[in-house]
This record gives sequence, C-alpha cells and structure tokens, in this order.
Amino acid sequence: MAQQAEKELIQTVIQTAYVEGIHNRAGIEKITAGFHPGFEMIGTRNGLLTKFPIYSWIESIQQAMANARTNANEAVVTAKFPLIDVSGDAAVAKVELFREGKQLFTDYLLLYKLDKGWRIVSKIYYRLPE
Repeated sequence: MAQQAEKELIQTVIQTAYVEGIHNRAGIEKITAGFHPGFEMIGTRNGLLTKFPIYSWIESIQQAMANARTNANEAVVTAKFPLIDVSGDAAVAKVELFREGKQLFTDYLLLYKLDKGWRIVSKIYYRLPE
C-alpha cells in the first residue's frame, strides 16, 4: 500500500511540474517545486550526447512567455503514465505526452525522494516522428 502512495506522489509531481509547468507553461514556481536544481535532460543530436540543465530550460520558457509565443489557442499537452517503478528513494517513470490525441514524446524521468519530497533529477526522451 505504501508503494502505491509513493507512485501517486510521483505522478502528481510529474503532472504538476513537468506536464503543467514545462509543457503547458503554468508557471515557473510549479517547475522549481518539482525539479531538482541539478536536473539535466539528456538527449542525442547527430549521434552525440547532449545535456540540457533545468536552469536553461526555465530560461527558455521564461523567454517564450515574455515573447508571447505561448499561444492561448495552442492545445493542451496531456500525459499517460504507463510505468512508475519505485525502489526505496529512487524511481523511474515512463511518460507519454500527447497534444490533440497525437503522441509527441515518450519520456523516461528519474526521480529521487529528498528532504522536500520527490524531485525529478534527469530525463531521456524519444520524439515520435511527425
């Protein structure tokens, strides 16, 4: 039963900080509440590994919001959580992101339970072809 409660807490952190905060631009405070300051998104570009820290991601979101590139008519991003696996104070979540019913990404988020609760510490992802 305790494991199910932890999974629900993790899903809430991801939904609030990542889906709402990052993808639906619901506020920087939501992002900072759920992401560890040492977070890095890891990706690949042209066969090379890339890293993108949370402070750079927040900066790009703030610029987009300031430049009004965030369109009020833009469809909301929604998420499905096919997997949340918890081992003690470590967890991984598979998250599928959708816009208007079309899947955009499959993300794998890594989390640690710290003094302030569950925090997202890293991410790898797959962008689905358009």
